[in-house]
Amino acid sequence: MPSNLEIAANLINLLAVLLAARNSVHTWTLGVVGCLLFGWMFYTVQLYADVVLQGFFIVTSLMGCWAWLRGAAGSALPISRTAPRDLLAMALLAFVVASAYAWLLHHFTDAYAPWVDSLVLAFSVLAQLLLMRRRLENWFIWLLVNSLAVPLYASRGLYLTAALYLLFWFNAWYGLYCWRIELRAQGRSLAVAGVPA
Repeated sequence: MPSNLEIAANLINLLAVLLAARNSVHTWTLGVVGCLLFGWMFYTVQLYADVVLQGFFIVTSLMGCWAWLRGAAGSALPISRTAPRDLLAMALLAFVVASAYAWLLHHFTDAYAPWVDSLVLAFSVLAQLLLMRRRLENWFIWLLVNSLAVPLYASRGLYLTAALYLLFWFNAWYGLYCWRIELRAQGRSLAVAGVPA
């Protein structure tokens, strides 16, 4: 039976992630509350990399809200793409960081599944940074993260959270679909205005 903490964390985070797919800035404020609750919950089941991840999400949620509202030039930040070479370099860096952190957790804590937990941490950081910059590729990284997180959380008895991350997996497909439509619309708007895309 899920705890009240797990239920509350899941409901708030579900709403925040749905708002991200809908490209709503309110994803960030709800995300802060959800991350506080998730951080406490993950601490109670010895998923320490996930605790650290929630702290990162809180800080980046505040930064993401600012970036989405203000952008680089004081206007709303548009959706954009990441160069494949840059994305590959970021993914390799995330893998190296995950490996190093997993080694530390394995040797110095009683962490459960430090390798998978660290992969969830590192690639969630990458996805969040891409989301903050409204990069379309964030949804591909979230698909990977959610594919790892579902069995990890289920293995700790967090069945509600595992189910939520399964919904997040489907939501990542939905977000990708919505953002692709909006990206095409942005390109058409720029073409009509005579601005090179």
